[in-house]
Amino acid sequence: MEYNLTIFDETIPVKADSEEENTISVSVNEKSFDVSFFRITDNLIHLTVNGRRMNAYISETREGKEIFINGRSYSITDADALEQAGAKKGGGAKASEDITPPMPAVVISIMVNDGDTVEKGQGVVVVSAMKMETTLYAPYNGTVEKINASIGDKVMPGEILIDLKKNEEKTDGEGGIE
Repeated sequence: MEYNLTIFDETIPVKADSEEENTISVSVNEKSFDVSFFRITDNLIHLTVNGRRMNAYISETREGKEIFINGRSYSITDADALEQAGAKKGGGAKASEDITPPMPAVVISIMVNDGDTVEKGQGVVVVSAMKMETTLYAPYNGTVEKINASIGDKVMPGEILIDLKKNEEKTDGEGGIE
């Protein structure tokens, strides 16, 4: 099967063929990968990619999935499905707007307070999982409405750590929203 996946803001054609149960061949940008997988939990999959073993932690977002592999987090959506949904709803694809850990983790730092104004891309929370620290960033300019976690809390993918109210920007004095 052929897919168009959006990883962050880049759309990438992917071809995946199932050879046998729990095994697929994947082609991305003319590179081939032999992948076998085993689902451990709903949010954890053990992968073997071209003989290299790794774990993938997955959380659902409104637009697709957040996947954490080898210390890196990827926001992935099915571009074809988004295009079809956008045509039906009149909307387009957006990045995840929830501040949630990509995998089971422990909160080790909260970098904002209730009422703080944050800018898109500003670090707001640091979590630790598997001896790796991951900074979670503000997905848009906004104001911190509520902090839903404390330092030392064990948190799971999909758990919203900070409620952020999006700031509305006005256009050239007309009072409209951009």
